[in-house]
Amino acid sequence: PEGFPAFGIDVSHHQGKIDWEKLFVKERYDTIIHFVYCKATEGSDHLDTQWEKNRAELQELHIPNGAYHFFSPKTEPRPQAAHFLNHWKKTDLDLPPVLDVESEGFSDEDLIAKMKIWLTVVEDKTGMRPIIYTSLNFFETKFINDFKNYKFWIAAYSRKPACIDDSRIIHWQYSESGELPGFAEKVDFNVSKIALR
Repeated sequence: PEGFPAFGIDVSHHQGKIDWEKLFVKERYDTIIHFVYCKATEGSDHLDTQWEKNRAELQELHIPNGAYHFFSPKTEPRPQAAHFLNHWKKTDLDLPPVLDVESEGFSDEDLIAKMKIWLTVVEDKTGMRPIIYTSLNFFETKFINDFKNYKFWIAAYSRKPACIDDSRIIHWQYSESGELPGFAEKVDFNVSKIALR
């Protein structure tokens, strides 16, 4: 998509073992990819199997990166926040942490209340206000009238979302089928309204 100053990717164990050296050093994609987000945790006890490797290698290559937590709406949010903070430690290269919200809660009200607890705990501990990642459908049907002081990262693959002009939306995940050197599996492609490099 045109008109966005930065391009980035997000990864998890679904991409397997990534050859970051091939991507950024041999193929010089560091001039094209401005940021990388990695899955760190899920729920209150799951650690992504590639998190520590991905994190260490991106730090070593000085690539701006961030971590995301996959939210489990039907469990308590404070243990989830504590779990995330146990495994993600802020550094100078860090982008704001992300709360990945893709699953239904017991109700929209319960989901939003639990999200706010996680977001507040993480911000209080790190001094960084987290970003909310979610689908276009969730944004439009659950969150559009709430979270007025938060930024969003929206996933929409079939079209450019009409709400992209909303100042709260800063990242747009426009494809889940990107291909890159060093990756055995397809990867999500994102653009950002923010010049991150």
